[in-house]
Amino acid sequence: MGLRNLLVAVVIAAGLGGAVWYALKHPPGSDIKPTPDTSVKLINIPEDQIRQIEVKKRDGSTLTLVHENRKWSLTGKENYPADQDAASGLAGALAPLSADFLENKASAPASYGLAQPALTVTVQLTSGKTQQVILGDDVPGGSQTYAQRAGDPKVYLASTSVRSSFDKQVNDLRDKRLMTFDNDKVTRIDLDAKKQTVEFGKNNQNEWQILKPGPYRADSFSVEDLLRKLKDAKMDLSLSAEDSKKADAQFAAGQTVATARVTDAAGTQTLEVRKNKDAYFARSSAVKGTFKVTADLGTGLDKSLDDFRSKKLFDFGFNDPSKIEIHNGAATSAYVKSGADWKANGKTMDSAQVQSVIDQLRDLSATKFVETGFTVPTLDMTVTSNDGKRVEKVEFSKTADGYIARRANEPALYQLASNSVDDILKGIKEIKESTPHKK
Repeated sequence: MGLRNLLVAVVIAAGLGGAVWYALKHPPGSDIKPTPDTSVKLINIPEDQIRQIEVKKRDGSTLTLVHENRKWSLTGKENYPADQDAASGLAGALAPLSADFLENKASAPASYGLAQPALTVTVQLTSGKTQQVILGDDVPGGSQTYAQRAGDPKVYLASTSVRSSFDKQVNDLRDKRLMTFDNDKVTRIDLDAKKQTVEFGKNNQNEWQILKPGPYRADSFSVEDLLRKLKDAKMDLSLSAEDSKKADAQFAAGQTVATARVTDAAGTQTLEVRKNKDAYFARSSAVKGTFKVTADLGTGLDKSLDDFRSKKLFDFGFNDPSKIEIHNGAATSAYVKSGADWKANGKTMDSAQVQSVIDQLRDLSATKFVETGFTVPTLDMTVTSNDGKRVEKVEFSKTADGYIARRANEPALYQLASNSVDDILKGIKEIKESTPHKK
């Protein structure tokens, strides 16, 4: 019997030891599952009521976001513009910051990580008042974090995602754009590349035009793509101090690819891109430093004038015309839109055949730009669109291997393949009077 009693005592002692170990590893309340009606809002502050957010970490470091004139910025040893979306995301965690009630008073604050908090979030309101929330350790084996309100002894359980929202580094919240212009207010773009300068501006219809080296029609898609690449150019903040010094040296030794200047209502910003071996580096007037950038940005800026010129002969685009006139030698054809019908000499024409010609005119494009070759015009086409506000006339001169075209009141000359024009003339000849539907 003595041996049996000894075994029982050993089992009891082991059980007590396990209980003590669990109590040390799981502070009071860590295995409590609050009921749904215990949820409270520790803080509930809309973004427009916030003047400043300060996040102090256990290691003593502090991150400060300032909110002025609806813009976020980072202050500290150095001041930086903030990524507005990232800063708003952090602020959004305060509207509201919800948690579940755990107990009225922390019996052992150190065991919750609240004596020396992992994060202390202090919010200054536009009203001048201050609110603060303290975030401690994570609940062992759970997805919650111990939390308190400043001056309130109660302990709460907040989601660990809340702590993740505030546990950020400066580089997580910095505006990483190399150019910070307002895309909606850009009025001019200048690009120095391929040993020439191209200047873009907008006309009265808010369409991009080439102003220099001469007045040329611009391919709006190409100009917008250039603007998008400049807007999306980002700095790589993961580089070490040593790598940043190397970037300075590689930029200095590199060959200039392009220099872009973008002007909006706030002024002009400049970005210079250089290539060193297979890598691209950039410096911007908007931020300090030299940064490695993507090859997509480098090749996107390394463009010539012709890359941005419009090769299309007509600009009516998806604005269907209201009138089409073609003079081919002595022959003249004219089609006028009347309601849903197309009329010619008072007769209703086959709409599908007219639409086919319109589609061909819309897609009519040059193979290249030329300086000479236009002699006597043998053909002209005029398209009226935009409720009569846009009238485009193009003259064509026949050559041995195609056509040279020019738009009215413009100096540019366009070379076209023979079939691109001949197919339109063929389509015009095929337009017939509409056949009445039989009842």
